[in-house]
Order: sequence, then C-alpha cells, then structure tokens
Amino acid sequence: MTNIVLFGKPGAGKGTQAEFLKEKYNLTHLSTGDIFRFNIKNETELGKLAQTFINNGELVPDEVTIKMLQSEVEANPDSAGFLFDGFPRTIAQAQALDAFLATKNEIITATVALEADDEVLVARLLERGKTSGRADDQDEEKIRNRYQEYNEKTAPLIGFYKEQNKFHAVNGIGSIAEITERLSNVIDNL
Repeated sequence: MTNIVLFGKPGAGKGTQAEFLKEKYNLTHLSTGDIFRFNIKNETELGKLAQTFINNGELVPDEVTIKMLQSEVEANPDSAGFLFDGFPRTIAQAQALDAFLATKNEIITATVALEADDEVLVARLLERGKTSGRADDQDEEKIRNRYQEYNEKTAPLIGFYKEQNKFHAVNGIGSIAEITERLSNVIDNL
C-alpha cells in the first residue's frame, strides 16, 4: 500500500495535483477540508462536535480530526493507498497518524512537498480568489497570516519526515503537467 502525505503552503497546487495523483496511482484522496465539510453538512456525530469548536472560533482538536480520518480510512478497506491532503499539519498529528496506520500494519510511504516562493503563491491565491468566491483567498493579509501559521506549525514536519528519510521536495512552479511529472518521478522511485 502506498500512503503519501501531500504537503505545501496554501496555493501550492495540492488540490490540483491530488486529482492527477489519485487517478494515476489509484489512491484514495483524503482532504481534511472535504472531510470536515462532509461531516458538518451531514451532521454526523463528529461533524456536530467539530462545528461546536468552529462556532466558538476555535481550532478543531486533533483527536476529532484524527477520528474523522480514521473513519475515512476504515471506510475504504480495499484502497491501494491513501493520499493525505491537509493532514498532518503538526508533529503531534503526524505521530497520531503514524500510530493509527501502525494498527493497520501500514506506514506513511513518503511526504511530497510542493515548494514555491511566497510571492508567487500570494499572487496565485489572489487570482484564485477572483473566481473561487473564497474570502480567505481575496485578502492578502489573511493569505500572509496563513503562511505565518504554516511556517510556525507545519514547517517543523519537514524535519520530522526528513529524519525518517520520507521527505521529498518538488518545485511547485511551472505548468500543471510539468509539476505532475515531477511528482510522478518522485513517487515512481519510492
């Protein structure tokens, strides 16, 4: 089973590339944003719990997020592997994911990071904001705040995965096809 963590700052192209990678490698794409929205919309027990934190302006605790992901993994027992998008975001989440996968006799195969200059990504998100309707993509200050949070909380994962020899950086600038090819070259050589 191939289990990939797709990593990168907002606007790096994770969602776009996940669509290609899940098809090419027959992976189940697990986007935490999609999973949150599904659980909240369908008023699942975990969705209701997450909504209470969101309504209070709080981050959803790791244990709730992890339970949602576990549920999705268990709902796909015949999957050839998983593409984790938007999770883990902290070392504690990565450790929890490793512990959960160990109960399934599985591991994270690799972490692949789409890397790009902040200025390029800010411009990309502002452009996306014109068509997406996402308020968080239309305000440069909010975008830069997301990058600051990423640098503080998520970037330490690079060291975590490098220690395990599972971290692979990929240039996230170029055409979609060029970036897909770069990602494929990494995954094909795992």
